[in-house]
Amino acid sequence: MEAKFGNCESVQEGLMDLLANELSAQEQQAMHTHLAHCPACQHELQAVQQLWHTMGNLPVPEPSEQLRPRFYSMLAEFQAAELQKKRWSLAGLVQQLQEWWQPDYATRLAYSMVLLVVGLAAGYGLRGRGEAADSQQPLAVTEAPANGNVQQAQMLTLLANPSAVQRLRAVSYAEELAPSNDRVVAALLSTLNQDPNVNVRLASLEVLSGLSQDPTVRQGLVRSLAQQESPLVQSAMADVMVQLQERRSVRPLRKLLQQENLNEQVKTKIEQSIQSLSTERSSDHSTPSTYDETNHHIRTNLDTTVAA
Repeated sequence: MEAKFGNCESVQEGLMDLLANELSAQEQQAMHTHLAHCPACQHELQAVQQLWHTMGNLPVPEPSEQLRPRFYSMLAEFQAAELQKKRWSLAGLVQQLQEWWQPDYATRLAYSMVLLVVGLAAGYGLRGRGEAADSQQPLAVTEAPANGNVQQAQMLTLLANPSAVQRLRAVSYAEELAPSNDRVVAALLSTLNQDPNVNVRLASLEVLSGLSQDPTVRQGLVRSLAQQESPLVQSAMADVMVQLQERRSVRPLRKLLQQENLNEQVKTKIEQSIQSLSTERSSDHSTPSTYDETNHHIRTNLDTTVAA
């Protein structure tokens, strides 16, 4: 092993491995033996150490809140582009036609078209009633219900689109409509449970987690745990349950642990989530705390886990 660091060139090439503690005991001894008698390599080691400490002190940028949705959107666009390349072949065209005429898509498309027609009719009806009740009311106010119904219908239509990119757009639109629209919330929960694309389900979960003050949303998220089979969605939902401190999720999380062929990383994540929820339950019995204090404690624990 000593022959490996018998000259200055090999020693200087191994300085980074020495600082990273990636050398064996014999290699470290050979390295220190050479450094003890070589001023040039000692000077090089000091320069590398200074660079090492400078890089270690650089601040780590905080990820944006839109990082995950943008990533899923870019991934879906990439997948859509790859599929577009296959459509030029005869086999790709036949496969596309088969996917388009699947009963599931046809049913969803027909349902969305019915909702669109009903929404447009209801919007025009509400606008007409507003104008008849108060002729002095501003035009923008009378058109608001119609515009809201049109946006809702457009969002529901996009959710039924065969393209994952279009369904991701629908989820982003739903984020603006969901806080005051029970039908949009129900559509997001249905997408979380039934959409064939993992990225679309994750984006729906992202929006629903921001509506956690709604008891219907919280209950829907708990019930959705039993319907998830994707490791990515299972892991993300376990994180959401811990962030929301939703203790009703402990039982369905334990049922997930009983699944055969459960991903080992997901299994570890679920076990940690159950332990965190159980720990918070015990602390609530011993020391009262407000909702904000509990959230702060959870986020601190999550940051510590990520840093480790």
